[in-house]
Amino acid sequence: MTLQLPYRGDGTGRPVDLAEMPMVLHGRPRKQWRYVGVFGERLMLCAGVVRIGPFPQTFWAVWDRDKQALRERTRLRAPRSYVRLPDGRVWVEDGGVAIDLVVDPGVPVETVSEAGDAWIWTRKQGAVRVHGTVTLEGEPIAVDALGCVDESAGFHSRLTEWEWSAGVGSLSDGRSVGWNLVTGIHDAETGSERTVWVDGVPTELPPVSFASDLSSVTFPSGESLTFSSEAVRERNDDFRVFKSDYRQPFGAFAGTLPGGLQVVEGRGVMERHSALW
Repeated sequence: MTLQLPYRGDGTGRPVDLAEMPMVLHGRPRKQWRYVGVFGERLMLCAGVVRIGPFPQTFWAVWDRDKQALRERTRLRAPRSYVRLPDGRVWVEDGGVAIDLVVDPGVPVETVSEAGDAWIWTRKQGAVRVHGTVTLEGEPIAVDALGCVDESAGFHSRLTEWEWSAGVGSLSDGRSVGWNLVTGIHDAETGSERTVWVDGVPTELPPVSFASDLSSVTFPSGESLTFSSEAVRERNDDFRVFKSDYRQPFGAFAGTLPGGLQVVEGRGVMERHSALW
């Protein structure tokens, strides 16, 4: 059966069955991950659960803007006892850090794209409300902020390289905003994962380009978001068969999105990632 791709929608009529994904397709191992980002005035944080074929990984990071302190940990062995991301929750307990958050559901956007002779899928939610408690070295900190959810799976190309931005904030007219911008993956001219959520309502955005130093992201019509990095997550792994090199800074955004949407208070991440998997 020939798939009609790219697909973009709410999941209705999705052309692939996620419940029937094999471990390997056309020689490519299945990759899947779930990532939650939370971008508040004091704390910005993320947590992720990843599986490449049979190999698991988890990670978390917390950027305390008040104390200018970044805490983070990536685990490759028995990782799930430290980070759990069931639907609607973020749970981390690792050393002196405990995270217990509820993620309110947002309006998801699903995308299915070609990857050579295989396919890849993602579901993004932007500007979702996240609330709960983060405890850092015995200090409980209440969290009530906006964030994002990234669920992805598929049979990505052996070498996959992408640039990505996810952020939240407010517009000049007071409405809430969240965005998901990307190049290198799910980035067709239409039917992409690029999305802006204004007061929770998603709209597809046109293609983007990222500055080489991740200091901005620009649209063809001239609008752009500038980014001020505050703290950087980065890691380079070389397991011969699998390699991963990424840089993901937390920081602040300002600028304009297409449609005259002026972002006056934005927070989130930029990312550049090269994966041989």
